[in-house]
Amino acid sequence: MKMWSGRFRRPLDGQFERWQRSLPFDRRLLAQELAASRVHAQALQKAGMLSASELNAIVEGLGQIAEKAAASRDFLDDETAEDVHHFVEKRLVELIGEIGYKLHSGRSRNEQIATDLRLYVRHSIDQARQQIADLIAAVLARAEQAGGAAMPSYTHQQRAEPVLLAHWLLAYVEMLLRDMERLEDCRKRVNLCPLGSGAVAGATLPLDRQHMAQQLGFHAPTHNSLDATTDRDFVLEFVHALLLLSLHLSRWAEEMLLFSTQEYGFITLPEKYSTGSSAMPQKKNPDLLELTRGKAGRIAGAFNALVLVLKGLPLAYNKDLQETQEPLFDAAETMLSLLPLVAGWIREVEFNYTRMQEAAQSGFLNAWAAATYLAERGVPFRLAHEKVGNAVRLCLEKGCELQELSLDELRQFSPEFEQDVYARLSVESVLAIHNVHGGTAPARVKQAIAECKEKVAARREVAHAHA
Repeated sequence: MKMWSGRFRRPLDGQFERWQRSLPFDRRLLAQELAASRVHAQALQKAGMLSASELNAIVEGLGQIAEKAAASRDFLDDETAEDVHHFVEKRLVELIGEIGYKLHSGRSRNEQIATDLRLYVRHSIDQARQQIADLIAAVLARAEQAGGAAMPSYTHQQRAEPVLLAHWLLAYVEMLLRDMERLEDCRKRVNLCPLGSGAVAGATLPLDRQHMAQQLGFHAPTHNSLDATTDRDFVLEFVHALLLLSLHLSRWAEEMLLFSTQEYGFITLPEKYSTGSSAMPQKKNPDLLELTRGKAGRIAGAFNALVLVLKGLPLAYNKDLQETQEPLFDAAETMLSLLPLVAGWIREVEFNYTRMQEAAQSGFLNAWAAATYLAERGVPFRLAHEKVGNAVRLCLEKGCELQELSLDELRQFSPEFEQDVYARLSVESVLAIHNVHGGTAPARVKQAIAECKEKVAARREVAHAHA
């Protein structure tokens, strides 16, 4: 029996019926559907629409459905159920008889799917936040292991200044912390309960919406039935947060891809997360990094699909909204499967500290430090910049580094140069001169690691409070 067939005289076209069904993908929402249905049944009993025995039968039947689904994937194979809501009703009636039909009293599939999706997004947010915290912990562990190891930083893909490897890793920690905060903020708007909104105008029975919301862990019921049944802002916002997270991971993957090449040689790819070539025996390919980069495009596609589906929809529910589910599921499942793998890769990768240190000592990465040395001795910085630039040009002609010029050669550009300049041009001194909050001076980086640990611990506490 269809949930709506009473006024129809002719059956659906078979091809159309199969085409418009959503059970093949919204079956993911079974746990959420069962949870919301239990709470709705309790509200019906409280409103006098179910007896205590009927409530017990329905709750027991819903429990049996959950058990059967857990025991066998085939249980969810149903060629006639339209969606997860229809599936649950069919199975419930099979288990407990016609009493199962009473469960739909005073509610609509419009509010059901809105509730199920909010529960799904909320759970996905909680999972993602925990996984991001685990990833940050892995990155921080590698930052601590790196100690005083230096590497070149880059602007315009050209070597710029030396930084601590730990400082470079902490840049991605900052991105990930923002991603966690975005998800926390999104969760606040997700955590409202549509149950009791009916099809469009509100439930036709005196259901205790506040109690239903509390039973499902929502902060409060939604405030407008029209908005509640048609709102998918929370889906769009969640997938947008995942998109930003995926972009951060993609940027990280791109840098690690570069660093893994023989031309850089900064890292050795972990074999656990790499594959070989079917043609070239010597190859070790960075599959995880490349797929991480590619997944960002996939999640961006999901976000764009959501935007285009939602654009221009009039109030209230339209079946176009069914098309928001697959992009949501795909984006969430893509990210939740990716994050643990990235954390595993971080734990396994080998950093070539020697190669990085050598690279940090060449290419005039100490030029700004040399200009700063002159500025401290009264030379206007713009002039100091030009003088050091002229010195670099001489080095290029001679094929040497700044610290390899003699003092007489340096003084032909600026008499303010003294013997102590050479100490200021070492990697250690260049790192130490960046002694400001957020800088790469070793003491500042050590402090930053400690602060990041505190931040992620606080974010974990928030996540545990929601669990």
